[in-house]
Amino acid sequence: MIILREMQLKDYEEVISLWQQTESMSLRDCDSKESIGYYLERNAGLSFVALDQGNTHQTKLIGAVLVGTDGRRGYLQHLAVSQAHRGQKIGYQLVEKSIGALAEIGIPKTHLFVHQDNLKAQAFYEKLGWFARDEIRMYSFNASSNENV
Repeated sequence: MIILREMQLKDYEEVISLWQQTESMSLRDCDSKESIGYYLERNAGLSFVALDQGNTHQTKLIGAVLVGTDGRRGYLQHLAVSQAHRGQKIGYQLVEKSIGALAEIGIPKTHLFVHQDNLKAQAFYEKLGWFARDEIRMYSFNASSNENV
């Protein structure tokens, strides 16, 4: 049985391990436990994990989505489902749960970033009704000397 619940800082080790095993996912220093803890605190109720409660009554984390808001728009940061559990609509459920949580606080529009060469992720999101925005270009500014933030 698959259960979705709000992501908690105690999930960090399992979540970061899942993210590290997920192809085409960019992880940076800002994905540290301290930074994720701050993010979850600031964006309470928007990020979720999927847990598989197998026949052995052992619970295993098999999916996670990190979502936040600037108060105007939602931002889906990281979504991952373990290889063994893909194709079961777990990613869809995690996205829907987060989009619903954003809607409950008055955030109707959500953005996400996908690497241009990550065609699997692009196809996944397009299947869910997301659309590419080719009329804009993303810019970043780094005020730190650390290029990996």
